[in-house]
Amino acid sequence: MSASANSRPRADRRKSTPTGHSACHSTRPPARPSTLPGSGRWSTVGNSGSATQGNHPRRVASIAHSFRMSPTPRIGPDVAPRSPGGELRSGIPAVAGPYPVRSGNLVRPLVDGGPAFRRIAEAIEAARHSVWLTVTFYAHDFQFADGRCLFDALDDAVARGLDVRVLFWRPNPESSRYGRTFPGSDNDREQLRGRGARFAIRWDRAGTAYCQHQKSWLLDAGHSTETAFVGGINLTAKALGSPGHQEGGQHDVYVEVTGPSATDVHHNFVQRWNEASERNRADGTWEAADVSSLPFPVRSSAPRGVSVVQIQRMVPPGRYEDGSATPGGQPYAIQAGERTILEQYERAIDAARSTIYIENQALPVPSLAGRLGAALQRGVQVVLLVPTEPEGWVRAARRDPTRAALFESIEALDQHENFVFAGLRVADGGGGHAVYVHAKVMLIDDAWATIGSCNLHANSLGGHVELNVSIWDENVVRALRCELLAEHLGQDTSGLDDRAAMRLYGEVACANRCGPTLGVGSPGIAIALNAADYGR
Repeated sequence: MSASANSRPRADRRKSTPTGHSACHSTRPPARPSTLPGSGRWSTVGNSGSATQGNHPRRVASIAHSFRMSPTPRIGPDVAPRSPGGELRSGIPAVAGPYPVRSGNLVRPLVDGGPAFRRIAEAIEAARHSVWLTVTFYAHDFQFADGRCLFDALDDAVARGLDVRVLFWRPNPESSRYGRTFPGSDNDREQLRGRGARFAIRWDRAGTAYCQHQKSWLLDAGHSTETAFVGGINLTAKALGSPGHQEGGQHDVYVEVTGPSATDVHHNFVQRWNEASERNRADGTWEAADVSSLPFPVRSSAPRGVSVVQIQRMVPPGRYEDGSATPGGQPYAIQAGERTILEQYERAIDAARSTIYIENQALPVPSLAGRLGAALQRGVQVVLLVPTEPEGWVRAARRDPTRAALFESIEALDQHENFVFAGLRVADGGGGHAVYVHAKVMLIDDAWATIGSCNLHANSLGGHVELNVSIWDENVVRALRCELLAEHLGQDTSGLDDRAAMRLYGEVACANRCGPTLGVGSPGIAIALNAADYGR
């Protein structure tokens, strides 16, 4: 089937249902889709495979209308990621930024908060030199699996003689209602005194309504055991979901990185620590007033695997001054800001040839939605997974005429037959419960992925400080795709190529939406959404 057939609008085939949702193509249970590479429709050929049991942008409406993204990337030429042997790894170009594209990494995606923090707790216990972390949102109900709170784990590390440092975001009045934080208030400092906390803290602000949105952990910085974790999972109890989400919890993803690119996470921490906004204020530090600035790393970690990785960021202009080079990199004019995450999103979407799979807390801004529309016109299969139940700011934006373009762009995507707009909902016998999608993940062509803190809304792309890991490794990306879809579809897609897997995603989501009870129609927890109704 031609690309034009793939992207033929499907609005004429949608009909209203009693529940207010548009009708899907079929209410039959999903079957294995055709794997014809040119096919854009969901088909039901053969067996579907074995089934199994299945930062808050409250002010985005007020600032997004003034945000404009460049139509083309602005940083450097394309960089072709290559394996150590020199052959081209994929058709997804990288961008030039302060952190180079590095081979020799070992990467391990960690799906959902429960497994992610079990692994992070193991890494903390194994650390022999240091534990450094950047925190945006924090709540006292957060606990590791062994029952320890964050501060217990950090104090235990200090007691073992480790250098323990935390960068906490301090909100401004304009951003104070994003979520629960540890801003260094009088009560916070009393808590630290009461427990005799001896780990070092520096608090850090961002501009006006924005936040320091990075979520990272770095163990044994600068040593042979250097290990980094980067993602979007917050330190709150509701973030501690387990795969399948039968007992609730948010859906989210982290990634563990060891090897040369972990050194760039090290460099990022040093840059933030040394220039933390509150470092010279009387209430801006804890056990850190006499802790001198950190030196930048001078050599990258030794190779640990075969994955090609680039650490990427969003940094607004004027945030940092010291553009010292990372090992193997070049000095970078960080005073002018950094936009490598946005530029990577743009280039990756534009280069997609087969599939684009997105999990994101937010709807894409119109300029990125336009790029997704162009991909659909090329015949690319696109799945966009978002929170099933829109948050209040989304509903407010839906009522705001100045925000109409945001929803019109998503509704335009939803007219394409090769587009799936979905959420997650668990059937629990009592009407089911929606699963909040907090992830910031994009996978393209089973060849490239990004995992990190950066949402697709105007806050993350216009003023937050963000951190993502881009990965060029077909084996890692395909395994992550299979893991995510096993959770969402209740089926093993390891025997399917990426196009067939995305068509199956549409079938399962549609069957769940069209079932006799919302979210009950087939295995899995993916559920089709109607863009025209989203946020109303």
